[in-house]
Amino acid sequence: MSGEAVVDPQRVAVIGIGRMGWHIAAHLARAGHSVTVCDVVPGMADNWVAEHGGAAATDPVDAVAGCSFVVSSLPADRELRAVADRIVPALQPGAVWIDHSTTSVEGAREVAVAVSKVGAAFLDAPVSGGVDGARNGTLTAMVGGTEASFAASEAIIGAYAARNVLMGESGAGQLTKMTNQICVIGLCQALAEGLDFAETAGLDVMKVVHVMLQGSSASWQMANRADKMLTGDYDFGFSTTLMRKDIGLLLAEANAMNVPLPVTSMVGQMLAEVTAMGGAQWDWCSLMERQRRRRSE
Repeated sequence: MSGEAVVDPQRVAVIGIGRMGWHIAAHLARAGHSVTVCDVVPGMADNWVAEHGGAAATDPVDAVAGCSFVVSSLPADRELRAVADRIVPALQPGAVWIDHSTTSVEGAREVAVAVSKVGAAFLDAPVSGGVDGARNGTLTAMVGGTEASFAASEAIIGAYAARNVLMGESGAGQLTKMTNQICVIGLCQALAEGLDFAETAGLDVMKVVHVMLQGSSASWQMANRADKMLTGDYDFGFSTTLMRKDIGLLLAEANAMNVPLPVTSMVGQMLAEVTAMGGAQWDWCSLMERQRRRRSE
């Protein structure tokens, strides 16, 4: 369980301690691991160390030196490749790099090949559960890689994830995360439309939500985002920019497979409108704001 002491503490480098990585690193420290953190934002690593102990590094090469495991949480392919260019030559043989970034399948596979050439292993392990899941240690990790490296990493990922599943070979984690995003994207827009409808009809919308959570329309989005959407509070969570990035990745993959995704494409366009409204850094449930403004036009 997250936060419990571990039998075999490891030296772990955590690269990227933003909204997700900060909490992931904290769980690892509480589990008894020796954690070194690194982030491009000046002072971020020092702030984490002041709160949680461990060590801070300004250079990712220094962070990974002597570490059995590297954990990363980065914005996109560009950052993943930039970090890989720096740290792959510095990875010790037998080390496992667990990457929780959401990237392209191609990017994950390219890094996996580079890491294997130095005798280490790479797991593409995007997560679901958001910042709340990271904070509470209840993330779901969808992992691509070898069975051996997955088995070696289970105790590490188990420090902050309630569910950790090997989905297949390299790239399978990213493909699974894309499937997750496809399934959730339409739900959030449907929730925005439903809440707007109930609100306009003069209903007690939170009572409506309470009833619906007991029925067939219940979803994680409804349970965790309906209240924020109703109050117009979007200054948290997974940004519109990041969700648009994810949509771009999965649409490219779907196009290559000739799989039509009309709803996902439509919501991607709606999120572009949210960005134009000034919501690039709002949580992507700000689809509600677009819905309200469209109604008032």
